[in-house]
Amino acid sequence: MLKAPLIGALGARYRDDPLGPGSGGASEGRILVVDDEASIRLICRVNLDASGFDVLEAEDGETALSIARSEQPDLILLDVMLPGIDGWEVAEQLSGTDETRDIPIVFITARSAALDELRGHAVGGVAYIAKPFDPGLLSETVTTVVQRIRRGERDQLRREWEQALPPE
Repeated sequence: MLKAPLIGALGARYRDDPLGPGSGGASEGRILVVDDEASIRLICRVNLDASGFDVLEAEDGETALSIARSEQPDLILLDVMLPGIDGWEVAEQLSGTDETRDIPIVFITARSAALDELRGHAVGGVAYIAKPFDPGLLSETVTTVVQRIRRGERDQLRREWEQALPPE
């Protein structure tokens, strides 16, 4: 179940294998996938790699913050329920720091209650994807968000999501 409009219709590991899928030219960008479940990171990595993205991974909030600061990914797919620092706190720390505040965050979480989605918006996210999700739609959403962010449409993305949010 994808919440937030399908935009426009809509340990760490760095994937940079010159012979792997998605190679053969310029990357579409770097995506940091933050989830404590290895199987979710794998699904995201395979699909995003096939769409031409380089994928970084983190299994906890502390690692996510470190990678975000050092690697400056083009987008972060962020789970909420993480060991240690949860996804809400990760988002708050990233949005509160000059060096990372402009990195767009798409929440990808099993928490699908309206209040959770409202909180995702409040802490600066640009979209919200509820698990279980369609891997193809995940790749499409990430591609669209990255393209729109590059065109300077971050505020418009957030407004569109805000309009789609359930009333408080």
